Amino acid sequence: MRARLPDVEGFVERDGVKIGYELFDNDAPTVVLLPTWSIVHSRAWKAQVAFLARHWRVVTFDGRGNGRSDRPDTPEAYADAEFVADTVAVLDATGTARAVLVGWSRGGKWAAYVAGLHPDRVLGAVLFAPGIPFTPHPRITSERFLGDHGPDATGWDTFSLAHWRRDWAGFLAFFHGTVFPEPHSTKQIEDAVAWGLETDPETIALTMASRLQATIDPVAVLGAVRCPTLVVHAEDDAVNPYAWGVRAAELAGATLVTVEGAGHAVPAREPVFTNRLLHDFARRVTDTADEAPRRWTRGPSRRRRVLYLSSPIGLGHVRRDLAIAEELTARVDDVQVDWLTQAPVTQVVADAGHRVHPASGWLASESAHLTHEAGEHDLHVFEASAAWTRSWSPTSTSSRRSWRPGPMTWWSRTRPGTSTSSGTTTRASSAPRWRG
Repeated sequence: MRARLPDVEGFVERDGVKIGYELFDNDAPTVVLLPTWSIVHSRAWKAQVAFLARHWRVVTFDGRGNGRSDRPDTPEAYADAEFVADTVAVLDATGTARAVLVGWSRGGKWAAYVAGLHPDRVLGAVLFAPGIPFTPHPRITSERFLGDHGPDATGWDTFSLAHWRRDWAGFLAFFHGTVFPEPHSTKQIEDAVAWGLETDPETIALTMASRLQATIDPVAVLGAVRCPTLVVHAEDDAVNPYAWGVRAAELAGATLVTVEGAGHAVPAREPVFTNRLLHDFARRVTDTADEAPRRWTRGPSRRRRVLYLSSPIGLGHVRRDLAIAEELTARVDDVQVDWLTQAPVTQVVADAGHRVHPASGWLASESAHLTHEAGEHDLHVFEASAAWTRSWSPTSTSSRRSWRPGPMTWWSRTRPGTSTSSGTTTRASSAPRWRG
């Protein structure tokens, strides 16, 4: 189940290689989320797409070698220049004259290269943990990759083609465990391993040629970047050294945001921070920031409001929930009850004269998931429930079942969930820092 389905799914073909893209349409400037290393595909941005698509026209595409894109069989087909050209081709195919580019890891490198080589197509660029090797990688080397460290190899010694051929799934588990060092990253690791299993070691080995034998001079290209640029890099990144991000920011004249206490995958592990950062950046570079409000009312002077959460699975509980809400309004003067729910509950609530909160339209359909799982009336209820639970948490960038002080009181009659944690951004003139 996905929080937001694409409005358009298409392909663009270059030199016989088809690249699969998705468009989430909106009457707004475009944000393009570039692919990262082909060891995963565009679903790596799953925690960003639904939120950003509420405000922006969003484009994603699978890097060659994974997902819906082709898997060419020569190392030259995976050169940096090919991914840069793929990005421009996707811009053309989606009718995008200029866009805000967002890249993560290798995608951060390609976003920077597009900004430097095709400045007329880029409004601004955000680079998360950019994989731009200004210095030799401390752990990924030609010797290690081409060597055979035996069937009992562990750690970074599994980063070799010989080991990949023996135990691809085992390598993926190690690598993504390193990408996600934060506690409670089980879901992110499981996703990334599954995406890696959609390709194969021979294909990913071909992508290593451009990593170990780069043909584009990063210093010259980043020095040519003229658009507003943001570099976001965690100090404890064990995949791409933090120093690479610092150097990229210096060369591109970018603002460097240093993230404390996180690993390589800030977009996946800190989606609230990431999404707010991207939204604010896009508003600045596209001159679409909201005007200052002409009138503002302090909390104690506002009408009291209650947000009532009610599950759309079944209707037996709805009458009970309506009775609770009506009793609440009878006992508390001047209180407004808004309902966060989905069809068919929305119709019942509206018929009773209650207000359905507009954010209800942003929720992924729970009943549609169970209907899909039911298929031909053969519903494996425990598997369906487990799949729904796994997909539930990442579909929102804000806590949907947590109470917070303020004018809105949260009432929940559905199953409890977990709250997302949020941090605060501390800005300095030269190097903002964010602590998760």
